Amino acid sequence: MDREVPVNEYRALVDEIRHHMKLYYDEDTPEISDAEYDALMRRLKQMEKEFPELVTKDSPTQVVGASTKREAGVIVTHNVPMLSIEDVFTKEAVCDWIDEVKALHPDATFAVEQKIDGLSMTLRYENGDLVLAETRGDGLQGEDVTANALVILDVVKKLKQSYPYLEVRGEVYMRHEDFLKTNERQEAAGKKIFANPRNCAAGTLRQLDARMVKERGLSLFVFNVQDASDNEKELFMRSHTEGLSLLKEEGMPVAPSYLCSTKEEVLSAIDAIGEARSDLAYDIDGAVVKIDRIAYREDFPAGSKYSAGHIAYKYPPEEKEAVIESVELSVGMTGRINPTAIFTPIRLNGTTVSRATLHNQDFINELGIGIGSTVLVYKSGEIIPKIRAVVKEKTPADIKPYRLPDTCPVCGAKVVKGRGSLDGSADAADMYCSNDDCPAKLERRIINFVGRDAMDMKGFGEEYIKVLIAEGYLKDIADLYALKDHRDALVEKGLIGKEVNTDKLLQVIEESKKNDLWRLLAGLSVPNVGKTSARTLMRHFKSFDALMNASVEELLEVEDIGDITAQGIADYFALSAHQEMMARLKAAGVNLGDEKCVRGTGESSGTGTLTHLKDSSDLQESGMSQCTRPHDSLFSGRTYVVTGDLQHFKNRDALIDYIEERGGKVAGSVSKKTYALINNDVTSTSGKNKKAKELGIPIITEEAVLQEGDA
Repeated sequence: MDREVPVNEYRALVDEIRHHMKLYYDEDTPEISDAEYDALMRRLKQMEKEFPELVTKDSPTQVVGASTKREAGVIVTHNVPMLSIEDVFTKEAVCDWIDEVKALHPDATFAVEQKIDGLSMTLRYENGDLVLAETRGDGLQGEDVTANALVILDVVKKLKQSYPYLEVRGEVYMRHEDFLKTNERQEAAGKKIFANPRNCAAGTLRQLDARMVKERGLSLFVFNVQDASDNEKELFMRSHTEGLSLLKEEGMPVAPSYLCSTKEEVLSAIDAIGEARSDLAYDIDGAVVKIDRIAYREDFPAGSKYSAGHIAYKYPPEEKEAVIESVELSVGMTGRINPTAIFTPIRLNGTTVSRATLHNQDFINELGIGIGSTVLVYKSGEIIPKIRAVVKEKTPADIKPYRLPDTCPVCGAKVVKGRGSLDGSADAADMYCSNDDCPAKLERRIINFVGRDAMDMKGFGEEYIKVLIAEGYLKDIADLYALKDHRDALVEKGLIGKEVNTDKLLQVIEESKKNDLWRLLAGLSVPNVGKTSARTLMRHFKSFDALMNASVEELLEVEDIGDITAQGIADYFALSAHQEMMARLKAAGVNLGDEKCVRGTGESSGTGTLTHLKDSSDLQESGMSQCTRPHDSLFSGRTYVVTGDLQHFKNRDALIDYIEERGGKVAGSVSKKTYALINNDVTSTSGKNKKAKELGIPIITEEAVLQEGDA
């Protein structure tokens, strides 16, 4: 009986993996952990093994890493492809691979090295001088980052020996100390905080300003000789460990390595590397096992994506024991009581942690967590500390589960169960403060309101908000727009800095009045309404007057808005306090939408401010004019993909907003469903352009998009 080929399931899985590859390699903003990504890849490999007819040359199992970014540097073609290493997740798989190698080459030995968690870079030397540094990119092409490499202290600029040609590959990474210093500077400057050292290193190496690379302090480990001139190949490329020893003599920092002859020695080296992880000054995400005799490697190919003669053992998530010392309580913007466990400091995945969320009373009761309990702590996604279990044999028998208080830790009001929960059920596990005027709720709501995913008031930090609430200047969101009336008092008291800083922040608040409608909605802390649903709702209703007067049935007509969200929106705007706040926002001049619109603005029914385009001259150049009708249908049903540099829009998000606010959609990759690829360089040989041409998808410029939007 013929098997049904799961085409749709396969395509959905491929799209999901490509999405995460793009976030990890191109944007350095992963949404899932390495372990979760590895699980997706294992599932894909299993499907392709069962249904080989599904495999295409651009499958994630057949391609390497990231696409190259033209805006970050000159594109260069690698002399030697920079391939990946195939991952294995059990020691049995390591032993099987060693047995396979030994069966053909009984004298084979193996180098076992730390798998540094960073990004690959190749260095080319001619006559002893560094002439080119390049990132991995897609494995065949990468970016020229020579100027940045020259300011990395670990990079040797001139070899002691004037070899005609030598090419080596290494891993650029950040030490924990440098990572923490960089994030401290970012926070002080009001800029984005990096999630982990790998993301920071990747983003830094692609900077166009080498001074920033030097300031952040990138490091390098060299782990391979890629190529050498004919006379030097026998010297550098006979034995892997001998080649690294020669590089070490040249002053290069080489990856720590063990030379092993047997399976037992290899497994012992893997264990030794794993046990030392938490004591390292940098992150590793596995151990690489390489055939030491380079000539033997080609006998063990692993496909077009992977280097021959290598495997990488990935460690399971690290766990350590800690003792609960206390429980800290905080209150969120919905009034939710958030319990956080404070425990004895431990080292996990290279960082010291001493806090983890306890979620709610049900979680505490289920695990039996009390003050004095010994617990197992791990890092979810190798970033966020979480508690897995109580170690009962190390926890005193008289320890009782911690009980959340009956009153709010901030205002003392009664705590209720289930209020504000996502499903609205009375028996939901979360506990909430019953006082709508609780200062903690107000603080979190204003923090959300001024944040990047809402009104984006840059420079308005949490400390300012706390002080202004404590001093009585902020009692609700609308009070933000009345701060200008207290300008002199604010300056005199220094609540938000001196005169220059106060005026700067007041100007930021004033300019936010022109924001797109979705930003205001996302900032109101309406239950279950975030950035994405706010965009969808305001595309549909066009003004807050229409949204506030919409029935639950009318709200349910909006795409992706369900019963719980619709009821939450209706209940929110039914409250007289919220109606009064919206009236005050309108009186202050905040954009709530009206009948006017300007093509090319952030809102099809907004106040006519050019929030997307770089300046007003772009409006004139593109031929756009005022009109009195909505534009939602212009791009309806069309899916676009955006790539390359922009000329008219201030950033890619602005162009995406422009399309979405007119009914279109924007995807991350080109497919048969794509209506058009937007790229100002239509002759580019980028991967997206190639894919579009293969599928017969038109490639259009920004100007063409604006012309369609003005039609």
